[in-house]
Amino acid sequence: MPGPSPAQSFDVVIAGGAIVGSSVAYFLKHELGFTGSVAVIEPDPTYARSATTLSAASIRQQFSTPENIRLSLYGVDFIRSLKARFGAEAEIGFHEGGYLLLASPEGLPILEANHRVQAAEQADIALLDPAGLTARFPWLSTDGLAAGAFGVTGEGWFDAHSLLDLIRKGARAAGATYLQGRVAGIGRDGNRITSVTLGDGSTLSCGTFVNAAGPAAGDVAALAGIALPVEPRKRFVFVIHCREKLPGMPLLVDTTGVYVRPEGEYHICGVSPEEGPDPRPADDDFEVDYALFEDLIWPALATRIPAFEAAKLIRAWAGHYDYNTLDQNAVIGPHPEIGNFFFANGFSGHGLQQAPAAGRAIAEWIVAGRSVSLDLAVFGFERIAAGRPVRELNVI
Repeated sequence: MPGPSPAQSFDVVIAGGAIVGSSVAYFLKHELGFTGSVAVIEPDPTYARSATTLSAASIRQQFSTPENIRLSLYGVDFIRSLKARFGAEAEIGFHEGGYLLLASPEGLPILEANHRVQAAEQADIALLDPAGLTARFPWLSTDGLAAGAFGVTGEGWFDAHSLLDLIRKGARAAGATYLQGRVAGIGRDGNRITSVTLGDGSTLSCGTFVNAAGPAAGDVAALAGIALPVEPRKRFVFVIHCREKLPGMPLLVDTTGVYVRPEGEYHICGVSPEEGPDPRPADDDFEVDYALFEDLIWPALATRIPAFEAAKLIRAWAGHYDYNTLDQNAVIGPHPEIGNFFFANGFSGHGLQQAPAAGRAIAEWIVAGRSVSLDLAVFGFERIAAGRPVRELNVI
């Protein structure tokens, strides 16, 4: 990936070349036929520490917000159309194994309310009582459970590297330019962004700027004098081996918040932190908290799935993801006053699955002046400026 040459000018400059930024570039240049020049600025072309490649790489429709469901339904359609878009060899190993979200009696009303929202959006989610759970998943302990919501179709997991590679190559083949660098400054003339300065001191003039900088999105927005409540948060993924076979296992989310899913001959698992301190990590902090597995994750897994009592920890990794501190929902669309500054930020763990829809929406805004395919007004920056959260109840 080359660095920029002096005094380059682009019609669109995108900060961030992982799945969200590359999706914007792909839809602009390939799907919508944007004839202007597009530059994608990415500090690490290996994506070794990208939220995209370090994620659990899964997709679901089990949200409480209709717009989140629609974003991910579009993502499923996109995944199913990969061969038509990228050729017969396009393959990301999509395993449509479903999600299974479990609820205690106390959590049942929320699960049922969410299920009604999902059904209204035509998401294929089955609500199972304990007997139904046992019949479908005989290896599961239903102690303390009132129900589970299971994604019959349209939910599962895939290879994040492969999806990023396809979209990135598609964007480049259609004419997008990828430049290695880090956005260090943003030039602004009143209510317009005019230029982007990179860490090496080079400057790119631009007609439109897209913030797709993932965990660094808040820092990038601040360069333009915009307060965006998006920061990195550290999460852990643990790889375990279980000798016993668990046929038909989906991605399971326990009442404790612990999740687990198959990954080849192994399983991967993790948990979102409970309410309490969840500080911003240092940019180079990728240390794994193994006590989290020993003290919380493993006991919860062994209680819910007795076969995991004998599970063996194989390895683990840490990653940073873009966390919206206001409401854990994405910010998508133009700034209400700086009309050529666009947000595609703060997905809070949902970015990989929602990137195709978000990328198309931003591309449509740039080309047509509005999001044509989906109404995403609920995710606009206006709510951020007003401090008006849109709460998503199913944050995993």
